[in-house]
Amino acid sequence: MPSLFVIRGNDQGARVEVDATPFSLGRDTDASFQLHDTEVSRRHAEIRRAGGSYLLVDTDSSNGTFANGHRVVQHTLNSGDQLQLGGTVLLYTQPAESSATRRLLNVNIIGQAEPVDGSRIVSSISHEEGSRIFAAGQLTPWLARARNNLQVVYDTALAVSHTLDIDELLRRILQLVFDSVDVDRGCVMLIDADTGRLEPKAYLDRADSPGGETIRISQTILDYVLETREGVLTSNAVEDDRWDSAASILQLGVREAICVPMQGRYDVVGAIYIDTTTPAADAIRRPGVTRLGDDHLKLLIAIAHQAALAVEDTRYYSAMVQAERLAAVGQTIATLSHHIKNILQGVRGGSYLIELGLTDHDEEIIRKGWDIVEKNQTKISNLVLDMLTFSKEREPDLQETRLNETIADVVELMQTRAADLEVRLTWSPDESIPMLILDPDGVHRAVLNLVTNALDACDSVDDPLVEVATRWCPDDGVVHIIVADNGVGMSSDEVERMFTIFVSKKGGRGTGLGLPVTHKIVHEHGGRLDVETEPGQGSRFVIELPATLPTGITQPHTTAASPQADSRPFSLDELADLESLHGDDAGEFDADTGPGSDFPEDE
Repeated sequence: MPSLFVIRGNDQGARVEVDATPFSLGRDTDASFQLHDTEVSRRHAEIRRAGGSYLLVDTDSSNGTFANGHRVVQHTLNSGDQLQLGGTVLLYTQPAESSATRRLLNVNIIGQAEPVDGSRIVSSISHEEGSRIFAAGQLTPWLARARNNLQVVYDTALAVSHTLDIDELLRRILQLVFDSVDVDRGCVMLIDADTGRLEPKAYLDRADSPGGETIRISQTILDYVLETREGVLTSNAVEDDRWDSAASILQLGVREAICVPMQGRYDVVGAIYIDTTTPAADAIRRPGVTRLGDDHLKLLIAIAHQAALAVEDTRYYSAMVQAERLAAVGQTIATLSHHIKNILQGVRGGSYLIELGLTDHDEEIIRKGWDIVEKNQTKISNLVLDMLTFSKEREPDLQETRLNETIADVVELMQTRAADLEVRLTWSPDESIPMLILDPDGVHRAVLNLVTNALDACDSVDDPLVEVATRWCPDDGVVHIIVADNGVGMSSDEVERMFTIFVSKKGGRGTGLGLPVTHKIVHEHGGRLDVETEPGQGSRFVIELPATLPTGITQPHTTAASPQADSRPFSLDELADLESLHGDDAGEFDADTGPGSDFPEDE
């Protein structure tokens, strides 16, 4: 399906598919693609289908419709065409027609076993011969110049394909010109998109004087080149009626000059200027001596065209990147605004209850209101922390850490929420885990996000259960942190998108930041995050972190008789046995008494 992409104008970055014809373009709100440009007519143009082609038709617009720099009334569209309506420039793209794909089926490679036409090889040449053309021996002067010019064009093509830095590209091209043409000074100028004026972007002086010599370029020549799109070679502007005698290049200390337009696919993007300098007295005394000719003019036009194409490609690429960046920023703002609005509504509701309780001197209402405010304060705090963690490149703050204590703090923190949701939250630490070098705050944040998601996933199931556990794997040099639930689980499509920012299966209750942040923290530690899940069967997340021991501590070894010898994390199939696994021996986690006792009821 064809599409239009705005690369310049008020709607820059907008993209729309031409899904039906006629497809109208204009300022009218009923237009298929509304352009917010005062120079665009209400009904400016239409795209119509004509057989297998698409036509751009001007519908009596005030300022006209342009295709590839030419005003048109009707134009057959080709993929890559640049369209201009008022001050808005659009790029038209169209996927290859199926007929073009079918034509490829007409190509048939004959196998060795099939009859052939009896052809035979009469000549062959090594692939290295292509580069040897430029190193030929004795050549006629004309052929030598042609070979040198071809070499310069070849080098220019290589230069434009190796960089997206326009300034560096223009300096390189100017150096190539100086290597092949005997000139004294050169300058590359690009048209500024805002002012429409030529701005110098690269300058080279063969004399290489300290500070550089100021180059004075005749505005008359520049205007002529840009208006006619012709390259010019001049050696005495006084005798040429195209130039203003007051601005003669001879008066500027210039003996000869070449100026060519940088003509791209759609428009002129700038100009290249080179000249030779000589004192006026020498120029009058030796009028017949020249260093520049038509061959140099043709060479410079070819170079300028290559440079212009590279400038256009780079600008288009930059526009695409900027459009994607703006789209991402817009999505971020919209998503965060939605979540912050929901949180503020909760704060407002809690504040209302507090105010009502203060008025009625009702402590119970005040406490309920404060609980609501506190919960939403926690939400906004978590949102801000997740945003900071995800957006900032950071190195983990590695320090000696007791991993079980860090995870136990997460479980303790989430017990109140688990009780509110009537979810059983259990904790099974592996007591053989030694002191490790980790970022405790980062690990805390990562596990907190997983436990929060696990509790939410159990919201609508019978006998909801979330288990948090650690496993020490000394032989593999890693430690596992497991968070498992018997909740709703995830489909394969949801698993593929679970680390995509702002993608949440919780609807309006989720920010879509938790799992991406957890994945980022684990990656910063050099670890990995695995998930095993099935719809309706729960989920099991395993964080695997490298077990780096502090200096001077030897790695403990488990024995076959050790209760910790089986360091394999439990699987989904074992979730059904969690009741017996965490009965009287393990119990639920209690902040005061630790593992082995029941979690106390709220008083």
